[in-house]
Amino acid sequence: MPVIRHLVISEYGAFLGKHSGRLRVTKDGEKLAEAPLLHLEQVLVTGEGVALSADAVRVCCTAGIPIYFLDPAGRPYAALYSAGLTGTVLTRREQLLAYRDRRGVELAVAFARGKITNQANFLRYAAKYREEAAPEVARLLKQEAERVQDGLEELRHLRGDTVEEVRGQILAIEGRAAQRYWEALKAVIPESCGWPGRRTRGAQDSVNAALNYGYGILYGQVERALVLAGLDPYGGFIHADRPGKPSLVFDLIEEFRTVVVDRTVVGMVTKGMKLEMKEGRLTEADRRTVAEKVLERLDAAERYEKKRQPLRVILQSQARHIATFVRGDRATYEPFIARW
Repeated sequence: MPVIRHLVISEYGAFLGKHSGRLRVTKDGEKLAEAPLLHLEQVLVTGEGVALSADAVRVCCTAGIPIYFLDPAGRPYAALYSAGLTGTVLTRREQLLAYRDRRGVELAVAFARGKITNQANFLRYAAKYREEAAPEVARLLKQEAERVQDGLEELRHLRGDTVEEVRGQILAIEGRAAQRYWEALKAVIPESCGWPGRRTRGAQDSVNAALNYGYGILYGQVERALVLAGLDPYGGFIHADRPGKPSLVFDLIEEFRTVVVDRTVVGMVTKGMKLEMKEGRLTEADRRTVAEKVLERLDAAERYEKKRQPLRVILQSQARHIATFVRGDRATYEPFIARW
């Protein structure tokens, strides 16, 4: 039996309970899945009408296993983890103070630099595998990668002492780079997918729905990494403060969107995997598939700090680097840039 590290519950009417040293998912008395707590890293509730026992919640919190809840569109609406994880104070104080000085500017620029560099490098990565089969497409992707990377030069010329002075410029630079990036990917995504270009909320095509759903999976991972690092997920730098908006999650996720989700979803559709929509959203089976593929990608190793490490470990390390930077224990913060 394969070891279950990520328990995904998507069936309507499923029940999650504790049974000895395991979590068990049942429906109408029938066992659907069972996962030993020893190996389990997280529980992902993606279906509607799912019930959980208090025993299951307690044992997950005690064992440090988070439970994430996503709606059918992939938007996270809740997460359960031990309240003790949020007990740090010093790091949060410094995080909030950093918003008013150069530390905030340096973090905001770093997040944007990581996002833009990974987008450009992904286009080059896609070009590399098309040089013989589709040389014109490969040439286009390389050209657009250079245009996307023009944003890095704009970031270098930013001037300002607080995030509020440069936020608008950073968002504009990011927006131009993203527009070029998504336009270039039209040459990669099969026409049969009917992809209209990047759409966020309310997407009616399967590719955008899968991207949005994948980002929802990633949001939960980023939030937990920030909490474990002693940071406040709601105290961001690039993304403006709004009630209920985890701005720092939206900041840090930028370094990982392309590496974790875009690469996964684009890879799925270019390899011929069909994703289907039903009533304006991905089918339950395809939501489960996207969730499992994104979680598998987080387990994949990348070169980082002179050795290969799983992406989920790299994500946690980046969150800790933010914490040590705002506390003054680290001189600079460097974004994660994948080796494509």
